[in-house]
Amino acid sequence: MKNLLWYPGHELVIDDIVKAYKCYLFDSNDKKYIDFESGVWCTSIGHNHPRINKVIEEQIHKITHTGYCYSNNLVKETADEILSLLRFEYGMCTFLCSGSEAIEYGVRIAQQISNKPLMLTFTDSYFGAYGSASKKSQDEWYCIDWIKYCESERKNYYTLLDDVPFERIGGFLFEPGSSSGLVRFPPQELLDNIIEKIHTNNGLVIVNEVTTGIGRTGEWFGFQHYKIKPDIVTMGKGLGNGYPVSVTAVNKKVADALKREPIKYAQSHQNDVLGAVIAREVIRIIKDEKLIEHCRFISNGLFNQLNELKCNYSIIKEIRGRGLMIALEFIDRKDSESYASIVRKELLKRGFIVAQRYGTNVLRIDPALTVKESDVKEFIDVLEEILKEMP
Repeated sequence: MKNLLWYPGHELVIDDIVKAYKCYLFDSNDKKYIDFESGVWCTSIGHNHPRINKVIEEQIHKITHTGYCYSNNLVKETADEILSLLRFEYGMCTFLCSGSEAIEYGVRIAQQISNKPLMLTFTDSYFGAYGSASKKSQDEWYCIDWIKYCESERKNYYTLLDDVPFERIGGFLFEPGSSSGLVRFPPQELLDNIIEKIHTNNGLVIVNEVTTGIGRTGEWFGFQHYKIKPDIVTMGKGLGNGYPVSVTAVNKKVADALKREPIKYAQSHQNDVLGAVIAREVIRIIKDEKLIEHCRFISNGLFNQLNELKCNYSIIKEIRGRGLMIALEFIDRKDSESYASIVRKELLKRGFIVAQRYGTNVLRIDPALTVKESDVKEFIDVLEEILKEMP
């Protein structure tokens, strides 16, 4: 793999994965790995789903790519399904290629409509690999450190927001729980105060559902755990089950504004039919197989078992999560390899793939929504074996 520019902060640990099925990966020696990372949280309904393969095969024999001046009715049909999930009656969608792009597109829409110099977000948010949202530069973004505030003894949300220049802010970009992979959930009262001030000043609420959407948290979208009515929602990752497709969806208010003044943004694969067809099939599979209900059922058992391990093994500091989006944080070790690193390596040796958040003592557990109870039990049993061996 010397001819590849690899992902910074992510060690290449297996270089010969040759096939995949459901939650399982196989290397060239036919060793099986159970994927509790879902391919960076993308394979929401499991690897190599036969219904996804079928729609891909059928569509590539018809048309996969369109252009600026022609399209296919299947794209409209998929947009209707997504807008229905969001309850965005008379809203609009655009299909793009990555979550990062969907977020950047949503931010540009908010900046154009509001015509204000700043956007608001939390300091622990992650919004992608490029663009204004990834940089969060001070000339474009105002960031609130809600975690530091909530750890303090005096909690007055209005005091926290006193210095925020809401009159200069065009939109609030909210990531409902991923917290740059660390899985933390801002309090409802804080969000209520922020959104009230944003709307009072004619700003927009954008929700980043790239990680938390498409059933990952036990609801269709992470914002549904809060009493929030967003104006713009961005999706990616699990929407394509491994295929690079994303969506930016806007409500009627925003759609009407864009009809009056269209956003000047175009790229070659915008609103391509193949990505839209795959996204539509992912949504239908989740509905048909009742995977959100399955996610809740599996996550309840998984949380209970993880909490039992926490009670029995003091090296586990905290377990945080919703649905099948879980962070397992360990206590720190001075001058030695972290517990998270040791546990991740041992899990890999024994056939389980989890992610360690770069530079942290945190493991992410994000199996596909199709994960079986037997796989979860095996994972817990192996994890306990490893914890017993810890120094």
